[in-house]
Amino acid sequence: MQVVVTFVIVILLALWAVSSYNRLIGLRKQVAGGWRQIDMQLKRRHDLIHNLVSTLRATIEIEREPLEAVIAARDRATTATGPADAAVKESKLSQTLGRLFALVEAHPQLTANDNVMTLREELTGTEHKVGLARQFYNGIATKYNTATKVIPGSIVAGFGSFPPAELFEMNDAQ
Repeated sequence: MQVVVTFVIVILLALWAVSSYNRLIGLRKQVAGGWRQIDMQLKRRHDLIHNLVSTLRATIEIEREPLEAVIAARDRATTATGPADAAVKESKLSQTLGRLFALVEAHPQLTANDNVMTLREELTGTEHKVGLARQFYNGIATKYNTATKVIPGSIVAGFGSFPPAELFEMNDAQ
């Protein structure tokens, strides 16, 4: 009888461990999927910024410095490695882009240009999509990080490769 009870306990522990491991794997995959959604929107954002800068160059001779600053910030943002690095670089790109938009507002012929305004609206829509994807990603990344730090998940995570997920936290004050 004691052997049967021991066997049942071992089987239950094994099932618990497998279930916990599978849950962590599922969460890790959701984190990766969430990041792919952000990455896709960021790539679209970078393309729109490139198109906007090209349109501004072709439309009117404005100061080269703001355009070059946006191009440089965009190029740095495209080389980001991981959510934390991307968040820092995207924040700097947003600040640089804000200065460019202020310059655009100062030129009535640019604000009246349909191409410029269409690109600006598309960029605003894409930034909204980035925000939604960021909310989802940070939520699932936090859930995953919590699951790997609390008992019983931390026990299983200790035996597997479950590094913490970086959050994508853009800071407009940088």
